[in-house]
Amino acid sequence: MIEPKPAIQPEQSGPKPKKRRFGGTEAQIRSALKFYKVMAYLTGAMLLLLCAELIARYGFGVSLFAGGTDAVTGKPFGFGFAESEPKGVIGGFNISTTVLIVHGWMYVVYLVSNFRLWSLLRWPFSKLVLLALGGVVPLMSFIVEKKFHAQVEAELAANPQASKRY
Repeated sequence: MIEPKPAIQPEQSGPKPKKRRFGGTEAQIRSALKFYKVMAYLTGAMLLLLCAELIARYGFGVSLFAGGTDAVTGKPFGFGFAESEPKGVIGGFNISTTVLIVHGWMYVVYLVSNFRLWSLLRWPFSKLVLLALGGVVPLMSFIVEKKFHAQVEAELAANPQASKRY
């Protein structure tokens, strides 16, 4: 006996892949990726300088100064390390403090680049947290940048239809 078959055959494949949509065009995503990459490297380099400065300050009790007057001898001070507490240099430019301030502001711009990339790719919140940690944990920004750069490139290649068309 012949088995009756339905007019519409059910699909034989497994679960349907979820249709991927991005929050912007491919050009916008690539621009955000480039901005993120630059900020990741700059913030990572500044974080390494910050770590060296903190080791010098709290490990050895010195800060990096340029110019000013030696507090002990009264002679002009050129460039180098001097006592942090009590001040070893009077009126000089404290490069150690400058590193702290510059890293802080660079981290803010780095967070903006993280948010831009995260929102355009419509990733889960956990990825934004991981991206943000890259500017806080030494050397992590370089590792995270490489991982996410490859992931973005793979997602763009796998989903060419996912960009909005304006």
